[in-house]
Amino acid sequence: MPETLYWFDQNIPLPSNDSREKAAQHQSQLTKPAGSLSKLESLAIELAAQQNSNKPTIRAPQITVFAADHGIAQRGVSAFPQSVTAQMVSNFIAGGAAISVLAKQFDAQLEVVNLGTCYPIPQCLSSNQEPLQGLHNAIIAKSTADFSRQAAMSSEQAQQALQEGANALERAPLECTLFIGGEMGIANTSSAAALAAALLNKEIDEVCGYGTGISEDAKSQKASLINAGVQRFTEKAKSLDLTERQRALLALEELGGFEIAGLCGAYLRAAQMGKSILLDGVISSVAALLACKINPAVTHYLLASHLSAEIAHKTILESLNLTPLLEWGMRLGEGSGAALCIGLLDSACQIHNNMATFAEAGVSQ
Repeated sequence: MPETLYWFDQNIPLPSNDSREKAAQHQSQLTKPAGSLSKLESLAIELAAQQNSNKPTIRAPQITVFAADHGIAQRGVSAFPQSVTAQMVSNFIAGGAAISVLAKQFDAQLEVVNLGTCYPIPQCLSSNQEPLQGLHNAIIAKSTADFSRQAAMSSEQAQQALQEGANALERAPLECTLFIGGEMGIANTSSAAALAAALLNKEIDEVCGYGTGISEDAKSQKASLINAGVQRFTEKAKSLDLTERQRALLALEELGGFEIAGLCGAYLRAAQMGKSILLDGVISSVAALLACKINPAVTHYLLASHLSAEIAHKTILESLNLTPLLEWGMRLGEGSGAALCIGLLDSACQIHNNMATFAEAGVSQ
């Protein structure tokens, strides 16, 4: 198949090796034994390289939560009904969700992008039916199709969702140095597991988890449906002469979700803009995997916040060569695990920029 040029083919600047080396040298001069602050040191060095700055900072962090429904949810793969997707979107904006609380705590801008829900978004903040503040409607369809039976979305829909992800970065504050993507979509762990299996050539039982807390019987049904979708994708991909990027885009169309595509597009654009990207759980990480298959330079801007309880997450992070900051067994999604780590990144920068050197403090090195 011939390659088609898209907006995400635009150049992604490489992090500055000069800034990385200077940051490492500066860390060696601070009043502490070398390596004693472990990941805080390596974080500051990597942020300095990504920002091409001797003084990396966490400014105006942007959190964008992409929401969408999945056709496969109708097959009983989740413990919750699809109405919860729309209800949680409203809860995000109302300030009642975990990500809402964390965004406020760390003074991060929170936006929710609705790419298509089966149910209307409850107007819990507005008695006169005015649009909810912080909600951006970019509806593609009410949901994807059931990927166990047919392609989840058309090529045009996938491109639209990718573009909406990029658009979200254009709305971020100009001074933003850190981007966090979150998601909401009942049954999206099924889509994530299917994408992980397809992109990493894994067996279904290596990537299919319990999601929102389903029973063993439901998990077996979920695995069977995922397997059907992956097998259908594999047969289709075999019949085509695809580059790695084309195969990733096909996997997105056949097995993905609108919110996963939105996340993928956001990561691609964030990397083009030279912004650090802090990943959340398994959904955001599989979107990052897609982004790296589409444009490998995205990997230079990725940081992993935590290791979730979903079985596929560790495999995905290992494939991206990322080490999570926390391992607390979280599996909420929304971007909550990543938001929790904003303070860690800020602390790394504050120590790097403000801690005295041996010479300044008059301490023997």
